Amino acid sequence: MLSTFASRGLIKLELTRALRNRKFLFFSVLYPSLLFLIIAGNADSTTKVDGTGLTVPTYMMVSMASFGALTAVLMGNSERIAKERESGWVRQLRLTTLPGHGYVLAKTASAAVVSLPSIVVVFVVAAVVKDVRLDAWQWLALTGAIWAGSLVFAALGVAIGYLASGDAVRPITMITYFGLSMLGGLWMPTTTFPQWLQDIAKWLPTHAYAALGRAIEQSQAPQAQDIAILVVFFALFAGGAAWLYRKDTLKA
Repeated sequence: MLSTFASRGLIKLELTRALRNRKFLFFSVLYPSLLFLIIAGNADSTTKVDGTGLTVPTYMMVSMASFGALTAVLMGNSERIAKERESGWVRQLRLTTLPGHGYVLAKTASAAVVSLPSIVVVFVVAAVVKDVRLDAWQWLALTGAIWAGSLVFAALGVAIGYLASGDAVRPITMITYFGLSMLGGLWMPTTTFPQWLQDIAKWLPTHAYAALGRAIEQSQAPQAQDIAILVVFFALFAGGAAWLYRKDTLKA
């Protein structure tokens, strides 16, 4: 019972901290929408992305919504965890009734809550400014799929936070963040890549992540391969985060 109250208390604290961080909110909520307007700003509603049947605004809407969720859960988790480890905050939490999984849950929950507005804002901008139109079930399914898929990268953020020191966590996170975004096709269609790079991109979690949303836009079921890739990467990232947490606990 006490551990449950401790977990809830930490989740509330993490949410309060995240919502007060204006710089973080800008980059996770508004930045993806601005990028969407820049990338899709000059595209009309008839130009389609090769091999998808989707217009440029519709295609990039999913890309930027996915990018926004990725920003919220990855950038937010990794740096805060690394800094809290160095400041001794994590060590203090271990003296309470809070279990290890409660700490990871609190970090994941706070990031997931912030990621939802970033998804919705991109959708609103796409619908109002670029006249993207989908059925009601598609909007709901897109929101749910992108939000749920972001948990894969939330787990990655926790793992990086326990892997890197306070000084090294930012460059490691930025390289991972931009690498996954660009190679996964969030900034530009992978159909524009050389064939060898396309072959690599299709195995990345960000490519599979965005593919879920695009399948919904096309009124199709997600590809089994994309779902399998996300499940495997979530297991790897979450397992790595749990192992690093236990390793960090033994050092304390």
